[in-house]
Amino acid sequence: MRTPFLFVTRSCKAVHRLQQSSFLSPISALSSHQRIAVLRNTSTHFCKEDRSYYITTPIFYVNASPHLGHLYSAVIADCLHRYKLLQGFNSKFATGTDEHGLKIQQAAEAAGKDPLTFCTDVSERFKHLFNSCNISYTDYIRTTEQAHCQAVKHFWSVLCNKGLIYKGSYEGWYSTQDESFLTASQVGHAWDSSGKEIKVSLESGHKVEWMKEENYMFRLSAFRSQLLDWLGGNPGAIQPERFYQAVLQWLQEDLPDLSVSRQRSRLQWGIPVPGDAEQTIYVWLDALVNYLTVAGYPDKHSQWWNVAHHIVGKDILKFHAIYWPAFLLGAGLPLPQTIYVHSHWTVGGKKMSKSLGNVVDPLERSQIFTTDGMRYFLLRQGVPDSDSDYTDNKVIKLLNAELADSLGGLLNRCTAPAINPAQVYPSFCPQSLPSQQGGRAVVEDYHMLDAVKNLPAVVEQHYESMHVYKALEAISACVRQTNGFVQRHAPWKLDRRDSKDQHWLDTIIHVSLECLRIYGTLLQPIVPEISNKLLSRLGVQPGERSWADVNFLPRYKGMDCPFEGRALGSDSGVLFSRLESQNIDKQKPKKTKKAEHLK
Repeated sequence: MRTPFLFVTRSCKAVHRLQQSSFLSPISALSSHQRIAVLRNTSTHFCKEDRSYYITTPIFYVNASPHLGHLYSAVIADCLHRYKLLQGFNSKFATGTDEHGLKIQQAAEAAGKDPLTFCTDVSERFKHLFNSCNISYTDYIRTTEQAHCQAVKHFWSVLCNKGLIYKGSYEGWYSTQDESFLTASQVGHAWDSSGKEIKVSLESGHKVEWMKEENYMFRLSAFRSQLLDWLGGNPGAIQPERFYQAVLQWLQEDLPDLSVSRQRSRLQWGIPVPGDAEQTIYVWLDALVNYLTVAGYPDKHSQWWNVAHHIVGKDILKFHAIYWPAFLLGAGLPLPQTIYVHSHWTVGGKKMSKSLGNVVDPLERSQIFTTDGMRYFLLRQGVPDSDSDYTDNKVIKLLNAELADSLGGLLNRCTAPAINPAQVYPSFCPQSLPSQQGGRAVVEDYHMLDAVKNLPAVVEQHYESMHVYKALEAISACVRQTNGFVQRHAPWKLDRRDSKDQHWLDTIIHVSLECLRIYGTLLQPIVPEISNKLLSRLGVQPGERSWADVNFLPRYKGMDCPFEGRALGSDSGVLFSRLESQNIDKQKPKKTKKAEHLK
């Protein structure tokens, strides 16, 4: 999506308050004290809607090809969608493209194409990227679709019938590049290439022009107190905390009313205002309604809309956390359960820009570093609270250390024929690793068992709050502990002819494979292909990979283990191949003249 629109001031009384419903997380795999803690913080009652989940990315503006930030939004949403499916939820995941507006109208003219053809070409690039990067969306929406246009017109009519839209006159600064109305405080001075002084947006640096026109206004000023009530009663509605506080700060000031249409003479490429052929619905109102369109609005949308969650970049927070909730309150609809906000990616410490030539092509990099490799890097290094930095060397270093060496090395050690000639999930010997310290186990081994036992609850907490990098930190730490466990006890040095040594060797491998099974299961939302390869190698069947299956080391607790004695899956090679930096430039595909023209 784009950046801002704005405004004429009015005031009114608050009329509506919302209650947010919580949903249950499956807790069957947790210990008793963990289950009690989870139950204290969740509803004790299930209904059909409680097991539904709806996650959205922003819809992406088709003024340019996809960049790294677009893929990051999609990967976060895909991770949460896959995670909810593992938990047994009925999950809907929507992404798509935002295709109306003056900038598109002008870009299509410059390209010598009709606007719809222009939009289709760019939208297909986004779809191709997402399909190539294993983004498992259930819905891909384009705002040029007839169903969406009808939903927008209906939504407009509801707001209009409630007296929330009125005809007014707007006079102020406007940025075509940003599709944005600006206040005087958002505008500054600059000079163009010829040295002429111009006015620009202080946020984007794009040129602005003075505009005066008659259009429709939305009574945003009527909703300030309701928005404050909503946020006051739902401190987790906007995450992370930093962005929740930013929205509260914005709401300390009066909210001007919003311009929500443009004159048709200026903007033809958009949805006409119902009953007024001289006006076009403003692109931001049009775009935001996409989330309702996918949910089935205006008919039969409650199953999904009652459990809606948004992923947005920090640059579009105001639209999603103030304007969108105000529209929904005006229309009498529930507000999103959570708005997850992420920050941006820089490249080598600098903002991505065509002029600097540092724009990262996410499709190209995913072909070089593999789809799972790029997914892992973005989610491992991406910190929602602050901007993250990309370089090829960072990708290589991280993936080699954590996927190739640490996780891949652990799997190789435990399944190598030299150490596991029978190629089975060996038996666990309680005498070799008693529940009370003793035998050959040392204190570090018990620390590792505790860490892996608690890992699913830790990962769940971080997935829920969109701090995926913290979940991956926790998993990576446990993988290192397991490697330390194997290295410490060196099973390759044990004497197989000695029964005690054989039992201890089997127990070391059994514990290590159990650790790998937990890691593989928890990593499915992040690296689905690598996880599938790992779990298949362990002989874990597709029906044994849900969140309810993360019951770690049942034999240690005196329970049966369904994998004990089972044959391992076939060896399909290295889990993740090491990357060599000197080979990366050679692998980068050469851009053809046609490809350059498409950009």
